[in-house]
Amino acid sequence: MSIKESTAVPAPREAALSATRPGHLRYAILALIFIVTVINYADRAILSIAGTSLAQDVHLDPIQLGMVFSAFGWAYALGQIPGGWLLDTFGARRVYGWSLILWSLCTALQGLVSSLGLMAASATLFLFMMRFALGMVEAPAFPANSRIVTCWFPTRERGTASALFNSAQYLAVAIFTPLMAVLTARFGWQHVFFIMGGLGIALAVLWFSFYREPHQHARLGSAEMDYLRANGALVDLELNRKTHKDPLTWHKLLQLFRHRSLWAVYIGQYCITALTYFFITWFPIYLIKERGMSIMVAGFSAAIPALCGFTGGILGGVLSDFLIKKGCHPSLARKIPYTLGMFMAMGLVLANFVSTDSAVIAIMAIAFFGKGLSAVGWATISDIAPAGMVGLSAGVFNGLGNIAGIVTPLVIGYVVATSGSFVDALWFVGLHCLIGLLAYALLAGRFERIVVKV
Repeated sequence: MSIKESTAVPAPREAALSATRPGHLRYAILALIFIVTVINYADRAILSIAGTSLAQDVHLDPIQLGMVFSAFGWAYALGQIPGGWLLDTFGARRVYGWSLILWSLCTALQGLVSSLGLMAASATLFLFMMRFALGMVEAPAFPANSRIVTCWFPTRERGTASALFNSAQYLAVAIFTPLMAVLTARFGWQHVFFIMGGLGIALAVLWFSFYREPHQHARLGSAEMDYLRANGALVDLELNRKTHKDPLTWHKLLQLFRHRSLWAVYIGQYCITALTYFFITWFPIYLIKERGMSIMVAGFSAAIPALCGFTGGILGGVLSDFLIKKGCHPSLARKIPYTLGMFMAMGLVLANFVSTDSAVIAIMAIAFFGKGLSAVGWATISDIAPAGMVGLSAGVFNGLGNIAGIVTPLVIGYVVATSGSFVDALWFVGLHCLIGLLAYALLAGRFERIVVKV
């Protein structure tokens, strides 16, 4: 078995199909996975808002809280390859739907910790187990998003589509962080977990009612199907999964670790994920403890960088697809927004040198705009993953990337506990921006779909 890179050649029917009206069902599918991803990230981020009050109630110190934060990352990283295999084996509809149900239950259960009367060590263990379970059952979510976009969107629209679902993380923070802060301040932090868990269960009902694969969706017209197929969407991916069983072998799995461009994308995802976990775990606590903000002020202040990250994420995808439409090779079109964005994100270390709250928020807003701009990794892995291993490739990509979800909360918790300050923590996060930039700029080769041949 060997690997070679295929050269992207425009389909001969593209010009003709572009002049037709192919329909817009794919945008409804994108809206659905966008909403699910908003809830996904809101559930991850609850603890960053509730963490201060929760820690006081059950007597957790910063190291214990850091351990609880990291629990999600351990399971999420470990669950990526199994999650990708489940997607390739059972399809996105079933795996994603049941994942949504299970992570909503895990979210609700976290709200019970204070009512169990546990000591600090036992409370830490309970929360660690709940967050670990949350990470495990959320593991298929982003590989599923990537697989769905690969099936439902042509190459020249994939950057924008991937940017939209990836930018849901910022909108989740922008919408739910202030909302959760209000609920925590008025009703207690426990209610936030219960409300979000119930919202997820309701969304699972919508998911199973509406989502189908392209070859099964009754609302997908023939013109849109032809348009997608002719322009690079793998519309028959799920159909092929059912009719052509291709068992996973160690040799096939190892192919995903033998290409320098894949490693560049993996490293880039690790680095950008380090920023993500700083933002959804320690950032509100940084504003409260380091900057002296109240929980209400911190909640609303954190929404500003989140909105900038959302804007940057959309623009990164739009810019990438615009460059492709103008004749730029997809490889360069993915690298430009990533490297530019990570350069901007490095500026977050400047928060160590300013004294006013407004300056800190402005710096973080620019940094997270850059982080959003650079979030083209999912489009890139969709472009280069072997056709029969899209779910597994996305799982490896996200699994390695989410090792940062283990390391970042633990390191920041240790730094804060030992130094009493977030200064070195910001330098730690900023270093990841530089490493990611260098991975895309120097390590990566030409991004093209990898073909595995027997």
